[in-house]
Amino acid sequence: MSGALASLPASAPAAGNRARRGGARVLPGFNITLGFTLLYLSLIVLIPLSALVFKTFTLTWPQFWEAVTAPRVLASYRLTFGASLIAALVNVVFGLLVAWVLVRYSFPGKKIVDALVDLPFALPTAVAGISLTALLAGNGWIGQYLEPHGIQLAFNPNGVVIALIFIGLPFVVRTVQPVLEDAEKELEEAATCLGATRWQTFSRVIFPSIAPALLTGFAMAFARGVGEYGSVIFIAGNMPMISEITPLIIISKLEQYDYAGATAVATVMLVVSFVLLLLINGLQTWQRRRSGGSNA
Repeated sequence: MSGALASLPASAPAAGNRARRGGARVLPGFNITLGFTLLYLSLIVLIPLSALVFKTFTLTWPQFWEAVTAPRVLASYRLTFGASLIAALVNVVFGLLVAWVLVRYSFPGKKIVDALVDLPFALPTAVAGISLTALLAGNGWIGQYLEPHGIQLAFNPNGVVIALIFIGLPFVVRTVQPVLEDAEKELEEAATCLGATRWQTFSRVIFPSIAPALLTGFAMAFARGVGEYGSVIFIAGNMPMISEITPLIIISKLEQYDYAGATAVATVMLVVSFVLLLLINGLQTWQRRRSGGSNA
């Protein structure tokens, strides 16, 4: 037996190791995987976006500028991006609180609350808009008690913000929750033993580790808010110059067969959203490098 083993070539163990490593692969090689990835992204993302841009190029520059800077369109920009920003900032605060409670505390009905967080994901957006309107309108369950005091939450920009908060909350919670679950509690205990207050422990130990996840959740909630349509049109009132969102402007132009004008407005939204997401991703990268350097 020993003679048979000795007669094997010296490269046999290495070949066996390579075979085992190769056999552990689930996906094909890098070149094939990259090719399929680029093909899929091209079919799903790049080609539709390219068609959007090419259709916009059918307009001359004065026509494009007139389409994207009309007073009604500018008012819709301000409402869409402003409401999305406010809703995303609110969700950063309260999404962090919800994630913190779900991770750090045990209480009756915790699994039900955890499941309710995903409700905006599963609920059709039109149903969400109708439900919010039924609650907050002047004759709704909640609105009938607020409007006599001068508080109107439906059919104005307030309703837009509320709808965007509703559909954006799960993005922050589900992004921050796993990071909090993986956080090392020993670091918090060490900070407490060294005399740190609760605020110092949170700001110097916990927050740096969850900041990239918070930024990611903020970016996802903001991007969802910018493109949201179904849950907003029912509660916004859709009054020109007051509560009309940009997606509704695009739909209106399409119904008027103004395809070039619709794609022009959509291109502006695409560019602004892309730039904002790029800035947020840059902030995330900077935060990770800073955290890595400080930990080192």
